[in-house]
Formats: sequence, C-alpha cells, structure tokens
Amino acid sequence: MKIRSLLVIAVFAFLNTLTVHAAGDPEAGKIKSYTCTGCHGIPGYKNVYPTFHVPKLGGQNEAYIVAALKAYRDGERDHKTMVLQSEALSDEDIADIAAYFASLEGVE
Repeated sequence: MKIRSLLVIAVFAFLNTLTVHAAGDPEAGKIKSYTCTGCHGIPGYKNVYPTFHVPKLGGQNEAYIVAALKAYRDGERDHKTMVLQSEALSDEDIADIAAYFASLEGVE
C-alpha cells in the first residue's frame, strides 16, 4: 500500500475524531452492506488473485471504515473490487455501512 494512502487514511481517521458528525444508521447499513458480506462476511476467506486474507469488518473502527471507503471511492486507495464497490456510495451510505460493521463488536 502506498505511503500516501496510509497518510490520507490516518488524517481522515484523526479528523473524524475531532469533528462532530451525524453517526450512520446501523440498520440502514445492514441493508446497504449486503454486497460487502459476500467477501468480508466469510470467516477465513482469501482472495483468489492476488491471494490475501480478506479482512473481517465486524467490530472495526467506524472512522477507519469511513476513511477507507472514501479513499477507495475517491481514488486514493487502489483495489479494483473495492473501487468498483465504493464508487456508487454516497457519504450517507458510507456512514451507514461503517456504523453497521462497527456495531458488530466481536463478530466475524
């Protein structure tokens, strides 16, 4: 991963802790995250090529998910599948999806 991408994510995560924003709706996020669970909802799932472990999102930090999805959507992070998945998401969609996964503390 590029240093620039990591820096952008770190800055977004930091700024999200400083600013007051409307939290996403976990119930709406559950519906909107349907396609996410096709990869991220399978315990121990590995991508075919290039082969790597697909990270679990349940219990992940909400601000991190928001920053990562926006970075994919805006071209700051490069992963073909994630870019395609995120390009149609609004800021509200991203907030809802992040709230849903963050609410799944300790769940695969």
